[in-house]
Amino acid sequence: MSLATDPPTAGPPPPDPPGTAPAEAPAPEAPAPEVPQLRIVRLRHPWRWVAVAATAVVVAQFAHGLITNPGWEWDVFARFFTAETVVKAVWVTLQLTFYGTAIGFALGILLAFMRLSRSRFLSGVAFTYIWAFRSIPLIVQLLFWFNLAYLYKELQFGIPFGPGFVSFDTMGLVGAMSAAVLGLALHQAAYAAEIVRAGVLSVDSGQTEAAAALGIPRLRQARRIVLPQAMRSILPNAANEIISLFKGTSIVSVMAIGELFYQVQVVYGRNGRVVPLLMVATVWYILLTTALSVLQHYVERHYAKGAAR
Repeated sequence: MSLATDPPTAGPPPPDPPGTAPAEAPAPEAPAPEVPQLRIVRLRHPWRWVAVAATAVVVAQFAHGLITNPGWEWDVFARFFTAETVVKAVWVTLQLTFYGTAIGFALGILLAFMRLSRSRFLSGVAFTYIWAFRSIPLIVQLLFWFNLAYLYKELQFGIPFGPGFVSFDTMGLVGAMSAAVLGLALHQAAYAAEIVRAGVLSVDSGQTEAAAALGIPRLRQARRIVLPQAMRSILPNAANEIISLFKGTSIVSVMAIGELFYQVQVVYGRNGRVVPLLMVATVWYILLTTALSVLQHYVERHYAKGAAR
């Protein structure tokens, strides 16, 4: 005798009640149809190979011409590539690039935040500066600063519209190198301001709202929160501007400053070897631009830490 709580024991199924038809057995399943094996055929690109072959032929012909054409005068190129006058000219070019970039971007950051200011006066002044310096050609700006002494014999510092306490002779204060740095920096600041402004606008406004809710001062918000995030958008365009400025320093040759292109012109003006001396300047520009591009890569990688790619 089993208790009511014991589980039922397994046994044969109960017989069908009398007068009922026996249950039919389930029909066997039909075998699955065989899937034919498909042959994978790679997509062919015949015209791509034609383009590769044609490009390879053009590159090979160009390289062959560089090696075999005596007009390039590679011996003259090798003699002047590391000449003392050329190396000094490269150093002058680097100085112009460094000072123009440092002063230009420092002023550009200030102009960018002036344009983003809620003060219509500050925003209008910044807009006018950017509009003016982007409209006037760089060579005109350089010549204007080079001839500043024609307009102002001396510069005075003192009470506005009142007596001056300290004065400087403009002729001795603004020389050729100073005028070149001033012109390049002020010209660069107009473009740097727009680059920085675009980077700041790319940062979500919720970042500054959260910082303001925490009581962080606005200057610290810009320095520690907004600019580090904006750098990811600023760096590519800023690097392009620095490289353009580096190559654009050749325009100061109109002021008889001994930068790379001017010095090369002086040398081939004496010996008549125009092509190899131009190649000297070209290779120096390529090497230094490549170094700036490598530096840009590592700086971008630094500011891209923690960003989803």
